[in-house]
Amino acid sequence: MTIPSKCTHGSLLSKDPRTLQRNRSEYRFQLYGLIAVITGVLVLILLLTSIFASGYSAFQQTKVLVTLELPEAKLDKSGVRNIAIMKKVSTIGYSKVLGNGLRNQLEKLNIKTDLKDKKIRDILSKESAATLRKLVLKDPSLVGTTISIKLLVNGRIDGYFKGRVDRETAILDKYVSPEQLDIADALTKKGLMSKTFNWGFIFSPDASGQRPEAAGLGVAILGSLYMMLVVLFVALPVGVAASIYLEEFAPKNRITDIIEVNISNLAAVPSIVYGILGLAIFINLAQFNQSSPLVGGLVLSLMTLPRIIIPARAALKSVPPSIRDAALGVGASRMQTVFHHVLPLAAPGILTGIIIGLAQALGETAPLLLIGMVAFVREYPAAFTSEAGLFGEASTALPVQVFNWTQRSDPAFVERASGAIIVLLVFLLVMNAVAIFLRRRYERRW
Repeated sequence: MTIPSKCTHGSLLSKDPRTLQRNRSEYRFQLYGLIAVITGVLVLILLLTSIFASGYSAFQQTKVLVTLELPEAKLDKSGVRNIAIMKKVSTIGYSKVLGNGLRNQLEKLNIKTDLKDKKIRDILSKESAATLRKLVLKDPSLVGTTISIKLLVNGRIDGYFKGRVDRETAILDKYVSPEQLDIADALTKKGLMSKTFNWGFIFSPDASGQRPEAAGLGVAILGSLYMMLVVLFVALPVGVAASIYLEEFAPKNRITDIIEVNISNLAAVPSIVYGILGLAIFINLAQFNQSSPLVGGLVLSLMTLPRIIIPARAALKSVPPSIRDAALGVGASRMQTVFHHVLPLAAPGILTGIIIGLAQALGETAPLLLIGMVAFVREYPAAFTSEAGLFGEASTALPVQVFNWTQRSDPAFVERASGAIIVLLVFLLVMNAVAIFLRRRYERRW
């Protein structure tokens, strides 16, 4: 019987120095990865916290309940309630009515002040006169009666209730005074002035620099919707058709290799280059109207095409070859194989790429700036189905509106810019959630 020699390498249960060194290296790598993830999450939390801290107040707006007499002598001297005649009374005339009404209300509430009528009227937003004028022109029977209406206050008064303005800064501010803040405090105690949810921030159009409290995202949201529809109807069929052809039907030769390389290169081209291309082709050459939704949508379509084609091709390539072989084996044609078997299995990946491409297009700013979509748009554009709405009227978009507001000096616009970023993030979050849902809903196992 042969006695086995003693093992010189030690027990398998004991770790040698090289094994310990490998384990330490693995632990360090895991630690580095964990630190990187935690750092990224902390930076994201810091960014979101900063945005929400600056922008959540944009969703609240201070309003005051004012009781006004609408004198016929000032608003309709003819007394016949003719809209054409009543339109001749400008917002200046309505501003005087507001000043007198607010002065009378302060006297009835026993709120004493030495301010003149103009300074009292300046507590209200400059938009208030236009709001009252629209209300009267919509219902001329209000003339000669007394009404109670909630109106926007001045941006500085609103900032006072949001913590941006205090009495020390009001002394040096030409747009507000400590006496006006005293009146605001008194009206608040009477329950006539308070903060409410700012629906106007979502649905109202933009406003001039003198009335930041009235600025809204309505036109920008509608403009983004118009452009996304153009991108959807242009980039979606072209991108999916190109990916199907290149992956399933195109011969593998030098020409297709060049096309594939160029598609990959176009996906990495800075977005501002697409703006230059759109300016040259769609505006200078095709003579489309500058800043129309069609031009913006076409520029974003060019930018989105590579970002749709590449994920779509990857989704088609991920379908096992056995699916194609089985379909061809039972007599299906090449087209039947692709559209009846391959495409349904690749649909989740294709849909995910499309939605992510649209989400990226929604947040683009640089190409839209180059084609002139920085115009101040005070009124809603025409319907998308009309020629004016699609080709003619100037429009804007959410990211461009953020850029515009950050260029204005009033702190209220900075607040609204952060609020607009929150709205944009919500849209992007919803679109990515839809992509995840569609992927899981239609995903098939093979």
